[in-house]
Amino acid sequence: MIAPLIVLALLCGAWELIVRAGVVNELLLPAPSDVARTLWEDRSILGPDLAVTSYEVVLGLAAALVVGVALAVAMHLVPAVEDALRPLVVGSQAVPIPVLAPLVVLLLGFGLAPKILIVALVCFFPIVVNVADGLRDTDPDARRVLASLHASRWQRLRLLEAPSALPSGFTGLKIAAAVAVIGAVLAEWAGSTSGLGHLVVTANAQLESARAFAATALLIFEAVVLYALFSALERRVVSWSPRTVS
Repeated sequence: MIAPLIVLALLCGAWELIVRAGVVNELLLPAPSDVARTLWEDRSILGPDLAVTSYEVVLGLAAALVVGVALAVAMHLVPAVEDALRPLVVGSQAVPIPVLAPLVVLLLGFGLAPKILIVALVCFFPIVVNVADGLRDTDPDARRVLASLHASRWQRLRLLEAPSALPSGFTGLKIAAAVAVIGAVLAEWAGSTSGLGHLVVTANAQLESARAFAATALLIFEAVVLYALFSALERRVVSWSPRTVS
């Protein structure tokens, strides 16, 4: 934990020196001290927008988790579903979200629904692929033991495949948590009256670069916090995994 803070402090120190030396125009690149001051002075503006974006991220991530796990289990249990949907799941990642987001907003309006859908679309792929692969990659010896005990399909899924998929599933969930913020920002850029993504657009239009960087800093902080929360949850739930023990 200390090493990243040291690196961050060094980067911010170099950034501060470059801006104060006049190498870069402060209107284009504000100094870290100006960004920090803006975080405090504009907290009444940044706080509500942070709450809006966080709400969108949590709901979108939850929707992606529910749908993604259900689809991964269906793909695992029914080979025909796997053959039919896996190419479509992979192909969905080729669709540029900045192009799709305005269409979703036009279809669903400027409310919460399009934001949740876009965040879910961004988070969907890593969850589905990692859970599906985790369900498939189980210990062959454990499978033979359950087969010798005449375990049913449901028992194999519950006792072996689902627990074995947890490490891969958490990997997908942590990736999804990190990119969920990107989905929320793209959704707000496509059409919104609140949120940190909307604030970045309005701040740039008003040449309030320090405020735009402050909003960006909060987005980065939110992504890191979500990743850390799911990492902590993984250590508690998957305590038997070698990577959590180490």
